[in-house]
Amino acid sequence: MGYKKEVIKTLYHFEKGWKVAQSLFGESTIGESRSRECSARFKSGDTSLESKSGRGRPSNFDDQIYYIGRNSRKYSMTTVPKVLITRNDIPKEAIMLLQSRCSVEVWNKPSPIPREELLKRIKGKNAVYCLITDKINVELLDAASPDLKVVGTMSVGHDHIDLPECKKRGIAVGNTPDVLTDAVAELTIALLLATSRRLMEATKEVTNGGWANCAWGPLWMCGTSVCESTVGVVGLGRIGFAVAERLKAFKPKTILYAGNKAKIEAAEKLNAKFVPFDELVKQSDFIIVCAALTPTSKGIFNLEAFKKMKKSAIFINTSRGGLVDHEDLYTALTTGIIKAAGLDVMEPEPLPTDHKLTKLPNCVLLPHIGSATLETRTIMALLTSKNILAGLDGKPLPCPL
Repeated sequence: MGYKKEVIKTLYHFEKGWKVAQSLFGESTIGESRSRECSARFKSGDTSLESKSGRGRPSNFDDQIYYIGRNSRKYSMTTVPKVLITRNDIPKEAIMLLQSRCSVEVWNKPSPIPREELLKRIKGKNAVYCLITDKINVELLDAASPDLKVVGTMSVGHDHIDLPECKKRGIAVGNTPDVLTDAVAELTIALLLATSRRLMEATKEVTNGGWANCAWGPLWMCGTSVCESTVGVVGLGRIGFAVAERLKAFKPKTILYAGNKAKIEAAEKLNAKFVPFDELVKQSDFIIVCAALTPTSKGIFNLEAFKKMKKSAIFINTSRGGLVDHEDLYTALTTGIIKAAGLDVMEPEPLPTDHKLTKLPNCVLLPHIGSATLETRTIMALLTSKNILAGLDGKPLPCPL
């Protein structure tokens, strides 16, 4: 009878623990499976718990649920921070990290959460895990107030966040700088080469019969070489510097850069020359944009700027679409003002499939994939989660804005 009584007691605690765990961490998360995610969640919790065998902390999922049940009053009284993640295709490691300490609600589609849903679901949340597609403005902050404590954006750019308003309300904001520098620099070089050597056009010639009909014409599909050229980088921050470092391997004659001020390391490591913006666009064979989007830089590449460029100039933008007037760029590309352009960023995003730029053979368009390597996106995702957890703990964020 004693054994039977002990079994009934164990089952009682296990069932109670299951219900408490579901209420704290979400039924969908707990009910999926007896997975390592759940195991990690409970293992990172109360270190004073003892396993049923008396050998320390709960070592498996059943023990962890059992002890939540046995200590259900304490767990029921625990305040678990609530976090909203605005899409479901975030690297799982980042979601698991948040789930280890928080009640996490994830928008259930691999696409940006609709605005009305974001405004509805943000209510009562202590943190939001967002991307550049999510506008964190007064409207959203009012909908969340006063519970929202921290905003984590999985991006370097933060023009989608009203930073002054967040600061006024005491809401911590973190982003993911540095970790994507190499990935974006690599993509920038790839885009420059694809544009200058006409790789997208050349690929089509293989399948449309153009190759067969060219009869090996000596000037067929010729592009522009970086070697012995003048390259101008607008914005020599982390990414701009990394791009210029990689370009040195292609042996350009001159590297110019424009920005807020001259940088000693640019002269020492790159042999690059600091020049005014107007001089850079006039002298450069390649203009590479790595600048931040600010009220003063918005639309800086307009028809006036394009007209100052060489007719043979190739324009590359991997920073922010808002820096460029796309109507003026279209005019420049179709009237021979400049030779070609390669864009990884546009405005709006995504660019409409029938946009005029998509019809041009001398305009290479990529869907904002600058940081799109698995390694980089996973690091970015984890850093976003770490920013959020630090903010919830009232600690300095690893990467504050």
